[in-house]
Amino acid sequence: MAKGKRVPHTPAGKLFKPPEPAFNKPPHQTVLDQRLSFCSKLCFAIGGAPNQVAGSATAFFLQIYLLDVAQINPFQASMVLFIGKAWGAMTDPVVGFFITKSKWTRIGRLMPWMVGCTPFVVVSYFYLWFVPPFTNGRFIWYLGFYCLYQTLITCFHVPYSALTMFLSADQKERDSATAYRMTLEVLGTLVGAAIQGQIVASAHTLKHCPHHNMSTGHLGNGSGAEIVKRIVHSQDFLSHAKEVYMIAAGVIGGVFLICTVVMFLGVKERDDPYISKTEKQIPFHKGFILVMRHSPYLSLTAAFLFISVAIQLVQSNFVLFCTYAVDLRDHFQNIVLTILVSAVVSIPLWQWFLERFGKKTAAFCGITWIMPFTVMLVFIPNLVVAYVVAVSSGLSVAASLLLPWSMLPDVVDDFRLANPHCKGFEAIFYSFYVFFTKFAAGISLGVSTLCLEFAGYDTGACRQPAQVAYTLKLLIGAAPVAFIVTGLLILLLYPISEDVRLRNKLCLEELREQGNISSRTLEDLSNA
Repeated sequence: MAKGKRVPHTPAGKLFKPPEPAFNKPPHQTVLDQRLSFCSKLCFAIGGAPNQVAGSATAFFLQIYLLDVAQINPFQASMVLFIGKAWGAMTDPVVGFFITKSKWTRIGRLMPWMVGCTPFVVVSYFYLWFVPPFTNGRFIWYLGFYCLYQTLITCFHVPYSALTMFLSADQKERDSATAYRMTLEVLGTLVGAAIQGQIVASAHTLKHCPHHNMSTGHLGNGSGAEIVKRIVHSQDFLSHAKEVYMIAAGVIGGVFLICTVVMFLGVKERDDPYISKTEKQIPFHKGFILVMRHSPYLSLTAAFLFISVAIQLVQSNFVLFCTYAVDLRDHFQNIVLTILVSAVVSIPLWQWFLERFGKKTAAFCGITWIMPFTVMLVFIPNLVVAYVVAVSSGLSVAASLLLPWSMLPDVVDDFRLANPHCKGFEAIFYSFYVFFTKFAAGISLGVSTLCLEFAGYDTGACRQPAQVAYTLKLLIGAAPVAFIVTGLLILLLYPISEDVRLRNKLCLEELREQGNISSRTLEDLSNA
């Protein structure tokens, strides 16, 4: 550090003195070394798209698939959704633990996880959308494959999320890569909803329901021959529904494989340039305790936990809401696409906004936008309003996806400055963030499906009781608003302002400069 300069303080108020380590990276590393090419950013972003493609399909359609195509009862469906999400949440810290123990290989430390698990993710995803020929064990079938899928997708998603920190040490480059990633992930969400929605739309029409409910208890008073004819027609329609869901699963599985190959060929994982090669890796349990004591991480995670639950509630119940609460079943796939197109287009807008006004301000402005419009759709349920709400909601969906993943690297940098001798903690941050959000989403999904059970949801019926429609309106309107307000109140406690973020950036640059000088000195001494 140059003479006469004041040593900067960390946000925690502790005096920071950069260490003088011997570095893993080559000694003459410059800022140019940290620049990422357009191709690298694009390939990194493409790698995250398949998770969102599959996640979009399951978020929008898994609930209605389990109820109306697989025809398990609402209680069993709620157990599949809750236990599957909870299981996926529990695997996040486990995978994070094993990642921290992973050795560096020729292709990196994180890349082998993503490449190795991809084929198994595709197989488990396909069988999640397959209806077995037996009926008694279907609950176990879907529970087993959903838990397996959640485990395998965790083995992909946790290292992919942590990979952000190993693309570049420059905050601006990481933010830029994150913007690319979020754009492609929202586009992946759009592609997933488009593929799934357009292929399976014919499975959710009223063609198999002549003029009245065709559930088992509502066969009408027609003759025996008419009833048999209706049942046969209904069974043929159900077979068609099973077939189109499998086709959609196969297409999405192919997309997953292609995107992973592109990421593997186009992304270079870099080791941490701030870490001394003589520094011992921090034990997992000590790293966990340090991370859980870091207040910026706690406030950020808690805030977006509630916000993600709100978005998850809207996603998982939206198709049911359009089908049974507002009579828009013939338009739901196009409304979903409108939401996602709006989100894709608005990602660059939010990237510009956060650079101009700061990330915390962008979070408040972007996420509050959805609240009045979801309530509007509940009270004014017509097609024109639905499309207006879809465009407006897309803005908030984009903000809710971009902001947490753009703010989390800032929290990691803040932790790095407060704990300069820690190594290998990045996976702890990312795995436990995903753990908390997944677990909360699992609880909300399970509870929302149980609410439909208590409201009298009739599996396989073409129309549902008025109480079910009222419950769906609450799940789309009031509940998400309450969760969003809670999350934004917690976000007020988030301490990393733009001034703090820029101060952290300067501290890390000085740390890198100090380390490069130390490395060159050691190299000169060894050559002498």
